[in-house]
Parts: sequence; C-alpha cells; structure tokens
Amino acid sequence: MGKRFCWCNRKALKRIGVYFVLLALLAGLVYAVFLRMPGKSYRGPLPPLTDAQRTIAQQLRDDVTALATTIGERNVYRPGTLDRSADYLTGRFEALGYTVQRVSYTAEHGAQNTGPRFAAAECHNLIAELPGATRGDEVVIIGAHYDSVLGSPGANDNAASVAVVLAIAEALHGRTLDRTVRLVAFVNEEPPFFMTDQQGSLVYARRCRQRGDNVVAMLALEGLGCYSDEPNTQQYPPPLSFVYPSTGNFVGFVGNLRSRGLVRDAIASFRKHAQFPSEGGALPGQIEGVGWSDHWSFWQCGYRGIMVTDSLPFRDVHYHQPTDTADRLDYDRMARVAEGLAAVVADLASVN
Repeated sequence: MGKRFCWCNRKALKRIGVYFVLLALLAGLVYAVFLRMPGKSYRGPLPPLTDAQRTIAQQLRDDVTALATTIGERNVYRPGTLDRSADYLTGRFEALGYTVQRVSYTAEHGAQNTGPRFAAAECHNLIAELPGATRGDEVVIIGAHYDSVLGSPGANDNAASVAVVLAIAEALHGRTLDRTVRLVAFVNEEPPFFMTDQQGSLVYARRCRQRGDNVVAMLALEGLGCYSDEPNTQQYPPPLSFVYPSTGNFVGFVGNLRSRGLVRDAIASFRKHAQFPSEGGALPGQIEGVGWSDHWSFWQCGYRGIMVTDSLPFRDVHYHQPTDTADRLDYDRMARVAEGLAAVVADLASVN
C-alpha cells in the first residue's frame, strides 16, 4: 500500500505540474497577444519643455479654466451650462479655422435614467472636420465629452481631454492627410446618460452607422490631467495589477479585444513620437473600466474604438468630486501628451 500510495502521489503531482505548465503557457500567450505592446515606454526624467510645449500648456490651462471654473459644473441639472460650453467650444474651433457642425437631440428623463429628474433639454455634439485628401471616405474620429457629473466642476473629467482635442485640432489644421479626421466634443457621457440610448456619443455613433460612415478608428480621450511619480499612486481592477506599474505617471491606451490592432497602432505611434511613459492593453470589455468612455458607444455600432486616459478613478482621488478643479492639473505633462496624440492621429490618418 505504501509504494502504491507514493506512486499515486507522484502521478497526481505530475498531472498538477502539467496543468501549471499549460496555465503558464496560456498566460504567456495572453500577454504576448493582448497585453504586450510594440515599442518601449519612455523611462527616466522627462526632458525640458520646448517652447511649443509651453505654449500648448498655457492654452490647455486657459481652456480647462474656461470650462471648469468660468462655466463650472456642466450638465442638464444646471440649465444653460451645456449651451455655454458648446458656444465656447464652437468659438475655439472656429478661431482655429474649422467649421463646426452641431448635431442636436433632445435629452429627456426616461426609464433608463437614474438619479434626480431634469427638464428636457436640447443637447449638442460638436463636430469639426479636416477632410482627407486621397481617402476622404475613411474617417478617424478623436473626441471627448464636455459635460461633467452632477456636483463636480469636472476639470480632469473631462475638461482636460476636451482641451487636448482642441490642441490636436490646432496641431493638425492645415495638414494634408489621406483620411478624414473628425474632432468631436460629445455631450452627456456622465450619469444619468452613461451607457444609455441618450449618451451623446451613442447618438452620434448610430448616426454614423446609419449614414454608412466608414469609421476606421475612434479615440476617446478621458481624464488626461492627473500624473504622479510617487509609488502606489496607480490602482487597477483585478487582475491587472500583476501586469502594469503602480506609479501613476503614464498615459494609458485601452481597447477591447476587437480593437487590439488599433491599440497597438496608436501606442506604437505615441512611443515613436513622444518622450512620455505609456502603457496599453487590449482587454475583454467586461473588465471594470475598460469601456468607461465614449469609445464604448462606437463598439455598440461595430466600430473599433479605444480610450486614451490617465485612468481616472484608478488614479485620481478627486474623481467625480467637487474638488476636481482646474488648479490642480499637470498642464506641462498634458502638453506632452497632446503633442504626442496629434502625431498619433496624423499617423492613423495617413496611408503608407
């Protein structure tokens, strides 16, 4: 019995060992296919700002201050604030040489909406377009929502990202690119509209699909103003903490599995052009946070879309709080990110 017992134990241990090897191989395959990104993330001290980057940083500060301080909280619960924001953004796009299209719809308190009731309001998505020269029917969209959650001035969430869209618009104006670039300021991303039929980006994405627009890439910018070089300033939903760094000094590129190629193309371009830390991953959309922005709306319509983000609730302690104010954001790092993203959009809109 003793010899048989030992032999059975050895057989069981061998089987367990095989299982662990298979799991390790599977984990390695998942990492190589979905988490390992092309190029290398920038490491080390950031170089001094260029004169151009200092100019970008000041304009970013001005735009965030106008939205988050001068206008402040921007949503259907504060009548007139969304209109004032739309007017400001329209003026900024027009000053950069763009014609702005307002795509409007009426937001109403319906069965999908949670929270306090609100009066029906006409709301506006704002679209500025740079027509493509050789493949104008192929469209690259880069956008950010300009509304803020109830009770917050929304500096990082999401005035910072709207300001970056404007910086990209300025950088690309006058460029000749193969594909059409649409720069979009979306309304009503925050609750009570989040992931409902009245989310502004879903309203717009459905119109794109109905028209048969060939959207080849969509980048949603979400919270780009919060960075720290201190350890343990970055959190993740499980199990991502085993893969990614705990220092919140990077910008993230995140997409679902179907958008894997776009994640890789975007982060490869960013790492080529920007001296700034970056991390990326193509992940199941069911993982907490992966679909938490306007790219989700384009997934619903069959388009590839990714989020570019500082990860907001996984890093920014002022997320959705009254303390999400313009004075605390890192505009110097935002300028580096904006400059890098302008190059990313140009690459995505170019055909080699």
